[in-house]
Amino acid sequence: MLLAYPEIFLLASGCAILVIDLFLTQETRWVTYLLSLAALLGCALLTMVVVGMTGGRLAYTFNGMFVSDMMASVLKMFTYITVALCLVYSRAYMTDRGLYRGEYFVLVLFATLGMMVMISASHFLTLYLGLELMSLCLYSLVALNRDSAASTEAAMKYFVLGALASGLLLYGMSMLYGMTGSLELREVATGTVRILQSGDPSSKSVLALGLVFIVSGLAFKVGVVPFHMWIPDVYHGAPSAVTLFVSTGPKLAAFAMAMRLLVNGLQPLAGDPTQFPSGWQDMLIILSVLSMAIGNLAAIAQSNIKRMLAYSTISHMGFMLLGLLSGVVGGNALSAPEAWSSAMFYAVVYVLMSLGAFGMVVLLSRAGFEAERIDDFKGLNARSPWFAFIMLLVMFSLAGVPPTVGFYAKLAVLQAVLGAGHVWLAVVAVGFALVGTFYYLRVVKLMYFDEPQDGAEIRTKLDMNVLLSANGLAMLALGILPQPLVQLCFVAIKGL
Repeated sequence: MLLAYPEIFLLASGCAILVIDLFLTQETRWVTYLLSLAALLGCALLTMVVVGMTGGRLAYTFNGMFVSDMMASVLKMFTYITVALCLVYSRAYMTDRGLYRGEYFVLVLFATLGMMVMISASHFLTLYLGLELMSLCLYSLVALNRDSAASTEAAMKYFVLGALASGLLLYGMSMLYGMTGSLELREVATGTVRILQSGDPSSKSVLALGLVFIVSGLAFKVGVVPFHMWIPDVYHGAPSAVTLFVSTGPKLAAFAMAMRLLVNGLQPLAGDPTQFPSGWQDMLIILSVLSMAIGNLAAIAQSNIKRMLAYSTISHMGFMLLGLLSGVVGGNALSAPEAWSSAMFYAVVYVLMSLGAFGMVVLLSRAGFEAERIDDFKGLNARSPWFAFIMLLVMFSLAGVPPTVGFYAKLAVLQAVLGAGHVWLAVVAVGFALVGTFYYLRVVKLMYFDEPQDGAEIRTKLDMNVLLSANGLAMLALGILPQPLVQLCFVAIKGL
């Protein structure tokens, strides 16, 4: 139970903040804000205590339903940082729109709790519990602005499609449970090996069917083609501060979920030339290529920056899958840690870039004005040279231009793909990455070479000013010195 102290602490903190907020007025709402940040800091300290106790080694609790390893601890720490930045960035935006309420903070904290449970799940039920806790909070957050028809519509679409994806995932889990007789991921892995060795064709076909449903449910949560249609609508319809949250933390949880399901539970079904010729790696190849193609091509046509970044998210998630699908080569997983750690590195870097991009959208929005059209960035250099530079770094990083960290993330994933012998896939990925540079550089061109349409002064609070600047400069610093983060991701994956 000691291993789950961060989760227990966050649950207690969320409940306490919910009650305390009832006694606060709008003027004293800053207490809720500070308590929420304190709760995240407490979780970070407890996570470090857990790492100290286990030495970063694999440890289980709650009868094998909850796992603590280096990957879980590292991803949780990144999640705390991400959520804290989201809260800081969104403060002025939410206040201007009358959404700076206690339920916003409580929903964000409970969604974070869902992410933490997903990251540490080693059992189908724990995984599903974390997923639903996170998803239900996200549906509510998207609809937080009740007076906006776009927000309500986006939340409805997200809710209906999310329920469908959860159903697919559960159906796949029930099939695997029926075949292996266990819900625990380690037992599922040994059960699938046993079935593959028995060579029973009917059992193999049920496993394949269950795998299809699992990958489909997973693809929806990660947000890749053809399960991507909720992303542009949700990103566009939700308040920009909520979009900032939806586009960052849940991506780390989705990566963890993919690793737990596909690597911890279903690695025998990755694709073995003799026993299981077309496994989940082949499925991911199709999803990845389609995501990179449709994501990059659809983004070109967008005039709304939130929709453009939504389609860019789809292409980036396609890129992340390249690392996941390069782990097992011909039934041999010797080079898997390098490939999977490149995917983890890409996921962490993408979240950093997304924080910067949507942070800029939130920064430029003010009371009565949403900076969500690409034209709203025109002449930003004339209004604020520093923030134009930060946005330039964000766009260059998303495009994969050296010396930003986005370039190194793409390089790491492409090395993994080439290592797995998929040369054609690397060529396709580079081709679509080049297509993607167009719409990122278009934003840079508008900022530096066009006249400003909006002459209003950019007013920011000091905390957001400092952290958004640090966020942008981190992309440059990590691009020049990526090795510590790469090594951290490798150590995290190695301990699986």
